[in-house]
Amino acid sequence: MVIDAHVRFWKYEAPADWINKDMRVLHKDYLPEHLELAEKRNHIDGLVAIQARKTELETWFMVEIAKTHPEIKGFIGWIDLKDPLVKQKLEHFSQFPIIRGWCYSAGEDENGDIFLDEEWQRGLSYLEKYKYTYDLQMNPRQWSAAAALVEKFPYQRFVVDHCARPDIKHNHIEDWKSWIKDFASHQNVWCKLSGLLTEAAWRLWHASDFYPYLDVVFDAFGPNRLIFGSDWPSMLLSGNYVQWKSLVKKYMEDRYTVEDRENVFGVNAVRFYRLNIADQQQ
Repeated sequence: MVIDAHVRFWKYEAPADWINKDMRVLHKDYLPEHLELAEKRNHIDGLVAIQARKTELETWFMVEIAKTHPEIKGFIGWIDLKDPLVKQKLEHFSQFPIIRGWCYSAGEDENGDIFLDEEWQRGLSYLEKYKYTYDLQMNPRQWSAAAALVEKFPYQRFVVDHCARPDIKHNHIEDWKSWIKDFASHQNVWCKLSGLLTEAAWRLWHASDFYPYLDVVFDAFGPNRLIFGSDWPSMLLSGNYVQWKSLVKKYMEDRYTVEDRENVFGVNAVRFYRLNIADQQQ
């Protein structure tokens, strides 16, 4: 069983604000049918889709798409945790079990203050009731605030997306390594093996560029709290699907057991997001 725990879908007529003019390969629609060939070639059994835009309308868009695409086993949406009605909205969304959690994608100019905002944290505190997870997509400016957040909420399940975005392109590793160890020290925090292709020099990278960073996250989290994700279609800026899946597979081949590989490539995603893979959720 292989689960890709980080894909996005969108209609480009309303592009996400993080897609800039230099990302021309992303300037078009990316929908489930556009991923089908890569899924088949890479033997992908299921997907966890992540919100592409910070709107609740997008959540409804994905709930509808999932009804006709059984390969989508879970969806991670966006909700305004500072909304005075957030508690009521979470109650309403809970009737759609395809929604397994929520995410926050911090902008490049944000310093992480949102993670320390009391009103925002109050909204976050409601997630545990519904067993919702929370994806943290952050850059180095937000590491400190995110570390304080996960410590304050020890019973909330978090996952650090894209391994907290290390600067692979410039071979910067020491500061990032320290923070990864900090995050991993909290048992409620997991880490997603996604997004690293675009942290390296686009299309100029070598597989060996990633190994020191993979060493760090595997040593810190172990194979039971790491989750495979492709970051499709953003990954297409720097490579393709088979390159990333093969790279992670090759890295683990002689270092970890068959059980460890099964955990990273599928079992951990099912455990973390509590996916129902037997029956498609409606």
